[in-house]
Order: sequence, then structure tokens, then C-alpha cells
Amino acid sequence: MSYKRISDEMENLLNKQVTKEAEAAQVFLAYGSWADTMSFGGVAEFFYKHATEERDHMKKIISYINTRGGKTKIEAIPAPPANPKNLKDCLEKALEHEIQNSKAIDRIVDLALEEKDWATFNFAQWFVEEQIEEEALINDLIDKYNLATEADENNANLYDLDKDLKSAPQHISTPREH
Repeated sequence: MSYKRISDEMENLLNKQVTKEAEAAQVFLAYGSWADTMSFGGVAEFFYKHATEERDHMKKIISYINTRGGKTKIEAIPAPPANPKNLKDCLEKALEHEIQNSKAIDRIVDLALEEKDWATFNFAQWFVEEQIEEEALINDLIDKYNLATEADENNANLYDLDKDLKSAPQHISTPREH
């Protein structure tokens, strides 16, 4: 495409987001593998699915950059963090990762507003909504974890939590959908 419809600054920011989405996929893949080794098959399945979803987000941004005449730059991603100490640590780290991703999406929205780049602003709204959903989903899992562990100090309810996660949705409805 010979006609570029995004600024160099926006192209750079979107490329950084491609890298963040790839990093998120690696983090969730690592968490899935960790959960697998800890015999949390449901948790592992949840994070494996989530890793695939993050890769889909990455591809969505790549397609947008290319469609708007920009050039995608695939860069190296940092190694995933060390394995979590336990399931609670895993869920809390996943939430923190989603919060950081939300902040990065907010920077894209801010720049789109500043530049009056309405196409990118509109494109980014899908990610804003997605991040609301992602944070709510992980928060819900943390709430369920807390209920399971507070009800039984021996953590016997973690088995039920793990089974629930095997079929847990990857999406949660938000007030906007109602």
C-alpha cells in the first residue's frame, strides 16, 4: 500500500502493542505449562486458551497496521516471568499483566484522540472493551479462588475450582452488552 493513513508515532505505538500481545501470549503459555506441571489441568487449559486469544489480538493489530499503510515490525519479546509461587500468585500476576496491557491500550486511544485519528480510535475501542472483559474475567477467577480457599483451609476446594476452569468462558459480558 503506497498511501499511509497512520502517523509514524501511531505506527510505532501499535507495533509496541503487537509486541505486548505476543508477550502476553507467552506469559499465559508459561502459566498454562506451570499449571499443567502442578496438576491443575483446568487452569492449564484456561491459560492455553488465553494464550491463543492474545495471539489473535496480535494478528488483529498487525492486520490493522498493514491495512492503514504502515509497516509491522515483529520484535523480540521478553522471556516470561518466573513460575508463580502458587495458584493465587498466578492469578494475581495474570491480573497485573492485563492491567498493564489496558494502560498500553489507553495510550493508543489517547494518541488517536490527540491526532484526531478516528479510524484508529474506532479500532482501539474493540481493545478497550476487550480489556474491560479481560480484567473482569481474571478478577472473577480471583474471587472464586478466594471463596474456594477461605471455605476450606486445606484447599480441598481447589480441585473443584480447577474443574470449573476447564469449562470457564474466555469472555465475560460487560454492562455495555446488556
